[in-house]
Amino acid sequence: MVSLTPKERERYSRQMMLPGFGEAGQQQLKKTTVLVTGVGGLGGTVALYLAVAGVGRLVLVRGGELRLDDMNRQILMTDDWVGQPRVFKARDTLLAINPDIQVEAVCEYVTADNADALVQTADIAVDCAHNFAERDLLNAACVRWGRPMVEAAMNSMEAYLTSIVPGETACLSCLFPEKPEWDRRGFGVLGAVSGTLACLAALEVVKLVTGLGEPLRSRLLSMDLARAHFAKYRTHRDPHCPVCSETVGEMQQWVQAEQSQRAEVLV
Repeated sequence: MVSLTPKERERYSRQMMLPGFGEAGQQQLKKTTVLVTGVGGLGGTVALYLAVAGVGRLVLVRGGELRLDDMNRQILMTDDWVGQPRVFKARDTLLAINPDIQVEAVCEYVTADNADALVQTADIAVDCAHNFAERDLLNAACVRWGRPMVEAAMNSMEAYLTSIVPGETACLSCLFPEKPEWDRRGFGVLGAVSGTLACLAALEVVKLVTGLGEPLRSRLLSMDLARAHFAKYRTHRDPHCPVCSETVGEMQQWVQAEQSQRAEVLV
């Protein structure tokens, strides 16, 4: 188990007072690596609250430059950074707030070429990507490598949140086998909506890592923030899911075993 420095004990003293959290929970956060994709109004705010909570290492993944119309919701950004890669500014802001953690910035979108490598660097992933193509790639990689994934998405004043635990809960493909048509710039967004969802998503990560409270395993939290209406729905695994069904899982285990044996032969 990692130990806390005197500075860290002081920094996190108030959250360590929480029943069921304590120093053991803080140590768990410190030794955890969290992958956050889509570092915008949603993912950036998730990263902020994970950073101040003391997650030991954050891997931020987002391609593209900051736009002026991003600035109504991206709290890690400053006006002078418009036109530059946002993920580097996000990293620098988080390190300025909490220099005792590690933050890695990856200026790329999630692709079929990098998804597996990214997921393998982390203990848990937070899916805040701006399209279903990236979300599906991250979901499949998390299932392949057995990494929990906090799934958070919003559209206008509505949002949903769930925790996906491979082999235990439904995966994203089970929940949304058909993907809706979606234009990344075709819907309105209010910063307080993405921030509200982000806070809940960051809390979900903390709960999964430390055992605090009850994570949204096999539950989908639906939010209509225009009416302040919240509802939870039970989710179920699809036995024929092309991503997480038992047959697919057995094949993935066989492939990983084969790769491991080949690596041993090469060594």
